[in-house]
Amino acid sequence: MKSSTINSAKKSRRGRPAVESDAVNVRMTIEALKDLDDWRRQQEDLPGRPEAIRRLVEIGLKGKK
Repeated sequence: MKSSTINSAKKSRRGRPAVESDAVNVRMTIEALKDLDDWRRQQEDLPGRPEAIRRLVEIGLKGKK
């Protein structure tokens, strides 16, 4: 039996597009998370925790130069 054209067509993948990156898992104290959430709420676009951490790391690294 021949396979149908629909089954042999390449399916698109779901989820985020591939990005050259590595995942980093971080354990934070409740106090640090509270401070992070307070900082997030001061941002106009209310970033999620991962994005807030990325932004704060970038700010910290720029300030170090």
